Amino acid sequence: MTADLALIWPELILTIGALVTLMLGTFLGDRQVGLYQLSALLTLAAAAAAVVALFGVEASVFSDTLAVDDFGGFAKLLIYAASIMCILIAPRFFGGAMRAEYPVLILLAALGMGIMASSRDLMTLYIGLELNSLSAYVLASFMRNDERSSEAGLKYFVLGALASGMLLYGISLLYGFTGTTAFDGIAAAMGAELNIGLIFGIVFVLAGLGFKISAVPFHMWTPDVYEGAPTPVTTFFASAPKVAAMALMTRVVIDAMGPAVGAWQQIVIFLALASIIVGAVGAIGQKNIKRLLAYSSINNVGFMLIGLAAGTQAGVEAILTYLLVYVVTTIGAFLVVLGLRDAAGNQIESIPALAGLSQRRPGLAAAMAVFLFSLAGIPPLFGFWPKYLVFEAAVNANLVPLAVAGIVASVIGAFYYIAIIKTMYFDGKSETEIPATGGAIVEDAVITASALWLSVIGYLFIPVLAVVSANAAAVLF
Repeated sequence: MTADLALIWPELILTIGALVTLMLGTFLGDRQVGLYQLSALLTLAAAAAAVVALFGVEASVFSDTLAVDDFGGFAKLLIYAASIMCILIAPRFFGGAMRAEYPVLILLAALGMGIMASSRDLMTLYIGLELNSLSAYVLASFMRNDERSSEAGLKYFVLGALASGMLLYGISLLYGFTGTTAFDGIAAAMGAELNIGLIFGIVFVLAGLGFKISAVPFHMWTPDVYEGAPTPVTTFFASAPKVAAMALMTRVVIDAMGPAVGAWQQIVIFLALASIIVGAVGAIGQKNIKRLLAYSSINNVGFMLIGLAAGTQAGVEAILTYLLVYVVTTIGAFLVVLGLRDAAGNQIESIPALAGLSQRRPGLAAAMAVFLFSLAGIPPLFGFWPKYLVFEAAVNANLVPLAVAGIVASVIGAFYYIAIIKTMYFDGKSETEIPATGGAIVEDAVITASALWLSVIGYLFIPVLAVVSANAAAVLF
């Protein structure tokens, strides 16, 4: 037990940090918001340091229910980094509505996501997923007096409960037909015999996980929740939970369902194609920038699933690279949205209101153009590289039609990204007055650094990223 505890320091640090921050909020109230923010930031930084210290360690703890490896470590670092950013940007958005519960909920969600990324058992899988989900439901409705926020929280809760029920039904089928909840035991049973019960179990488990990554047809909550939730919360939903859910789905498919490749591969291919097409087509008519970015996230999840459909180490490496680039790009894009305010200080979310942004805020418009072109995967920006990797993995796995379909659909997706850039640079000035100055120092610094990294500078890091992603992916094979 002591040896096991020594290997889960990141989770222990997050648990203690969340409890300490919660108690501070209980005794001090909402008067010391900066103190709670600092407590959460230090906790996440300490957890990230603990993850780095455990890189290179490959072990299983607590009766093989949790894995300590580079794959989980890679995902956790992305999760913690995104969580830190979402805590930093919150006070400027919420203002006087900022409360102590926000950093506590982020910490608890990060704890759940860390468990998701390391799960090697169906029970720990569900515990981590629900810990994250319950925190997310509250975060979505954090602004209690705002109708859109309350509606977003309710929709997320109702649909999330449905997805959890589907996932639990799939878990019960897998347990009933294999006699175990451990990934190794499930893999052994599927390697011996694949019956109709196991196939139904695979379908329902992947359906439940598909909801968490916003894969079509389980995406219906995403545009409404992204639009209604407070912008820092939307930024969080679009980044950290996507990493955790994608890492969990990858580990489940490769680790637990690996021998049944003929069964799960067809499902993943369908989810990939449907997500790419619906995400691209659904975004075309959107007038709200947050809804458009929601469809963009659905579209990008489809590309990640192409790498998963390959079922190879190269495919998993492509997913990890894609997640890193996606998180940086998405956080950068939402920080730009956060910085869009009119003369009265109100948040601007309407795409037509961005007309003439290049004249009022040229730096912000240029950064947004970089993020959008990167999301579209247009070379020479670094966002092209992960798309190339997932297509290469699919071709090498003899999934050429899937790769071709993904490439064709990516052209459709580029349309709505370019339409926003056209609005910012070539349309006449909007009636909505956007001040020529604005933005916090931290936000502007992150936007600038992200935009620079996503330019050709990102290609300088390919050798390092290739080694790290290869080491992380290798533990699953």
